Amino acid sequence: MPPAERRSVAAIATTGVGILLLIWIVWSAGPERIWSDLRQIGWGLAAIIAIAGLRFAVRAAAWIRCLEPPHSLRFADAFVAVVCGDALGNATPLGPLVGEPAKAAFVRDRVPLGVAFTALAIENLFYTLSVAAVIAAGIIALLLRGGLDRELRLAAELGIVVVLAMYAVAAWALLRRPALISRTIAAASQIAPWAHLDARLEKVRRLEQDIYTFASRRPDAAAILIATELTFHLLGVIEIYLTLWMLSAAAPSIVTSFILETANRLIIVLFKFVPMQQPGLNEVGTVLVAQALGVSRQIASTLAIVRRARMLFWQLAGTALLVRHGVTTRRILHDRELNEQRVHHLTTRSNRTTD
Repeated sequence: MPPAERRSVAAIATTGVGILLLIWIVWSAGPERIWSDLRQIGWGLAAIIAIAGLRFAVRAAAWIRCLEPPHSLRFADAFVAVVCGDALGNATPLGPLVGEPAKAAFVRDRVPLGVAFTALAIENLFYTLSVAAVIAAGIIALLLRGGLDRELRLAAELGIVVVLAMYAVAAWALLRRPALISRTIAAASQIAPWAHLDARLEKVRRLEQDIYTFASRRPDAAAILIATELTFHLLGVIEIYLTLWMLSAAAPSIVTSFILETANRLIIVLFKFVPMQQPGLNEVGTVLVAQALGVSRQIASTLAIVRRARMLFWQLAGTALLVRHGVTTRRILHDRELNEQRVHHLTTRSNRTTD
């Protein structure tokens, strides 16, 4: 079975298990109780959905900041592209492999594909580092609360070590600037030859250099980008805090909200290639962590359902925008192929001129 088909089968199987878990969560907590809690939230759900929309807006602003002058992008265009890319990535087993090119394809009439995709790569790098930092901070907060089993404490400490190692590798890469990706592609081509390899390698090398030199070339933009990515995570904490506040009689702990947000972010990272953002798996993780933090099972289950509801809202919104603008997976792959052919043509013409 080809690798793509194996990924699809695994994603479908995981999705099926997740849906069964979601049904189990609702049934065990009591559908009537969850419905009662949802009615208690009422129009507060609109505020939760709006906060989720602000998170898309923050990622769009970060992407715009990564564009190289004189290229620019209107915020409205970037926001719609981010929502559409997220919807398409969540709907397919390929996840970010489709979702990220979709964003660049959506604005191809306003910014060259190569420029848009390079900016996305830089933004995603900063986002990934911010996710790692926030997850590490959440683990530390969980350890400081105490009361953890020995096995769970060891796993948490191992997680911190992994994050520190990740940052050490990132620092080494920024200092040494190794051509890791392009060298790996060149080595792999010795086993399985690729078409237009020289053009692909040249494009990857330029992308690597743009990423390595971004912070030194544009320090002000890098500083703003870091603040923007951290704002994304802050909004996630606010969303959980607000939801718990509407569900309980007293204001929840900020630390509890922070740990729950980091736990959800970790689940998303681990199961990114499962369609629809891990149905059931995310909810189970939310319920287990919330209960460990002293939140009742009923409130934890409703919290998980509310998060699923706001995700479905933006999923439908992104799908509607995709249909309206005619952006499909086939079109995205076609645009990417055309871009690669264009780079190959320019590289060949440059080599002939040099010769």
